[in-house]
Amino acid sequence: MKKEVQLTAFSKFAGCGAKVTPAMLDKALCGLVQPYNPNVLSDFNHAEDAGVYKLSDDLAIVQTVDFFPPVCDDPFFFGKIAATNAISDIYAMGGVPITAVSIVSFPEEKLDSSYLTKILEGALDALKESGAALVGGHSIRDEQLTFGLCVVGTVHPKKMWSNNRAQDGDLLLFTKPLGSGILQNAVKAQVAGEGDEERLLKVMSTLNKDAAEIFKQFDVHACTDVTGFGLLGHLSEMAIDNPNGFEIVMKDVPLMEGVRLYAEQGFIPGGSYTNRDHRKHLISNLDELDETGQLLLFDPQTSGGLLAALSAGEAHEALKVMRKTGIEAAIIGRVSKEIEGIVVRV
Repeated sequence: MKKEVQLTAFSKFAGCGAKVTPAMLDKALCGLVQPYNPNVLSDFNHAEDAGVYKLSDDLAIVQTVDFFPPVCDDPFFFGKIAATNAISDIYAMGGVPITAVSIVSFPEEKLDSSYLTKILEGALDALKESGAALVGGHSIRDEQLTFGLCVVGTVHPKKMWSNNRAQDGDLLLFTKPLGSGILQNAVKAQVAGEGDEERLLKVMSTLNKDAAEIFKQFDVHACTDVTGFGLLGHLSEMAIDNPNGFEIVMKDVPLMEGVRLYAEQGFIPGGSYTNRDHRKHLISNLDELDETGQLLLFDPQTSGGLLAALSAGEAHEALKVMRKTGIEAAIIGRVSKEIEGIVVRV
């Protein structure tokens, strides 16, 4: 590589914080009509994490795509995190990733090929761990550096997970700490403390593979992964067409070390505010939390954890197994027919 370049300087957004705002996306998708196809088991109409298409009675394919601008200045970790984030959608549907193709926009006049090599090496590292193969890709020249994957997985049609089937009495189990959006801003501003960036990169580059495999030992009623719309944004998608209500307890939500302090110092992504503006009307008692607490729950996550609904007994058992394997999981709320909509507790 030539003189080291700060990759995060290529965009004012970072990672999943670059997502189109929820309001814009809703307007764009509103009114789109798809021809009915009985083999389509999951599509964009229910804000699912991936599409699922049935090939036979015992086999379906899971398809997803995810790409974004740099989340860090290290090209290897950028590639690995982008791949980890894309693969996560397959796990969120209960699937197993099998192949991927890369998507690249690359500023040739500003970066030499060694940067792209490192990005691809990082992606391959994540793909190797997941068991999926990189089988191709497409690249274009652009002023903006972006990278991601289109991933294909498989799942049994009767064993796929959806995001909107949580049942009365379920508990909500979350598998990663929150705060990557805020911590990315602190790192970019060069105010993060010793070890903060290392911990951030570790969380974002950790596959949801182990968590998903543990969940498969239990009866998962609903599942999603928490990314650019924040915890409450993705929980709102779980609540679509669900007759039950959801409760989140703020004190039980795991946070990355130091992230509340950085939030109080103002290192909050713009996406946190747009996420809140779009979903706050769906959430009761939000004012019980201070401003920092609210924005933490809407912080756009890059390669965030899985959020799953299981019966109370199974949730506690799954949590025990996860903690034994080193997964920083926590039960953060519940589902009940006695709750209306989404309620937040301190």
